[in-house]
Amino acid sequence: MNNIEQNLQDVRNCITLAVQKCGRSPEEITLLAVSKTKPADAIAEAIANGQREFGENYVQEGVEKIQFFNHRDDLVWHFIGPLQSNKSRLVAENFDWCHTVDRLKIAQRLSEQRPENIRPLNILIQINISGEESKSGILLEDLMELAATINGLPNLILRGLMAIPAPENNVERQITIFRQMEQAFIELKRQYSQVDTLSMGMTDDMEAAITCGSTLVRIGTAIFGARQYSS
Repeated sequence: MNNIEQNLQDVRNCITLAVQKCGRSPEEITLLAVSKTKPADAIAEAIANGQREFGENYVQEGVEKIQFFNHRDDLVWHFIGPLQSNKSRLVAENFDWCHTVDRLKIAQRLSEQRPENIRPLNILIQINISGEESKSGILLEDLMELAATINGLPNLILRGLMAIPAPENNVERQITIFRQMEQAFIELKRQYSQVDTLSMGMTDDMEAAITCGSTLVRIGTAIFGARQYSS
């Protein structure tokens, strides 16, 4: 088992250094621990060390973990993987956030399937910022039309944007791509007062993302170690 306590401290220190470099505050950044493929005991160790927000890529696996920890009311669960229509009900009924909305059909299903007795589902629109054919997400020019529609759905709250840029080792190039997201986020906030979340930055590009206004970084490997896939 990796030393999750030490890893969390290291990641938090990296966030602090990154915000200091660009004149921001650590309180502006939410650390989302990406717990996909990780066992419940690893999540429990992270919880014991102060982590409260977790991201899952696979619907059924995420629902099982949410149910395992349902005795706690202080955890926040984010769905951050591609979402198929036939799995939307599970996300609507169990998660607090969905980061990967990129088409109206999914948004409508999430709104219709969200139980009335729980808070509206927090929604991020996924942007395909690098224009990769293999990636989900909409193009920036389609953002405002989809945002307006989502904003009118009754059981959803539009909170902001998410992006997974193509892998890029050059920091200046990372920043150039993230600046496009930052500008789109600023424009969206002008339109909708409740918008407050820009989900971008992972283990290898977190500093560049924070420099460009990210409010939520999605960190898995640096906290939990390499992914574990069943054979």
